[in-house]
Amino acid sequence: MHLNVVLLQSQESSQRTHQFLRKPVYQMTNRLTTNSKLVMSLNTLVAVMTLIGGTVIAHAQGSTAPAPSQRVIIKFATTDDFPPFNSRDFEGALVGFNIDLAQLICRQLQKECEITPYPWERLFDLVNKGEVDAVIAGHRVNVDTLAKADFTRPYFRTPGRFAVRRNGPKLEITPDGLDRRTVGVAKGTAHEAFLNTFFRTSRIMRFDRPEDARNALRTGKVDTMFSDGISLVFWVNGTLSQACCDIAGGPFLEPMFFGDGLAIGVKKGNRELRVLLDRALNRLRTDGRLVDLVQRHFPRTVF
Repeated sequence: MHLNVVLLQSQESSQRTHQFLRKPVYQMTNRLTTNSKLVMSLNTLVAVMTLIGGTVIAHAQGSTAPAPSQRVIIKFATTDDFPPFNSRDFEGALVGFNIDLAQLICRQLQKECEITPYPWERLFDLVNKGEVDAVIAGHRVNVDTLAKADFTRPYFRTPGRFAVRRNGPKLEITPDGLDRRTVGVAKGTAHEAFLNTFFRTSRIMRFDRPEDARNALRTGKVDTMFSDGISLVFWVNGTLSQACCDIAGGPFLEPMFFGDGLAIGVKKGNRELRVLLDRALNRLRTDGRLVDLVQRHFPRTVF
């Protein structure tokens, strides 16, 4: 069985009309100070709900939405080189968060599911030529991607996170707490733009690649680093970090820098399928299956 799903990785910020920055999730949830176990559970739930798209849309517009398709199969396109979202296991089978999500959608819609990996650069061409129905591989919704496909509501948001050395100074991850501290970041990224805007008094050290910034943190060349929360958490918990570091502060989910989240792409103008997929995602949010899927695939420190 094959699964087709695409995740948007563009780092361009989404266009917004508002000029106010939403507070990071940790600032809102850390106000709960009653019972520590209850606080942790509520913090986790709030954070996960934020990651998967927040509130549920009521389908009051159902009267104008197209009727459910009579299709019996949904063909998804994805890639096989983007763990933990879409990759292959040791036996060559497609695995990952996006693969499981595509299967959940098909089960919810009572459709057969075909998921096939393709090269990243072919995904939008395939969906617009009608060779596949949808792409679920890691695309963010932004100006560039909206020119190539239509998208469902976001199903996952990728936070920015800081990491610090375990044996380093105890740092408060705020602009004041990182005043004159050295912060590593990959240059030319949304994460660099975020630091330039809100951590102006920090000493920002720019690197060609995120891996270089991570190595600088591990070897003590910087006090902390800021990067994509998904890859950073897996690095911290993996062997390449040599158990040097921990996640600190955050998560930061400001859409003007990190986009509106990951979504499923469909052919331009295919409103029927887009609405059908949104209805399935909406149901997965309301009954908790999407939250369960996120918690199964990602460490709690991601959010």
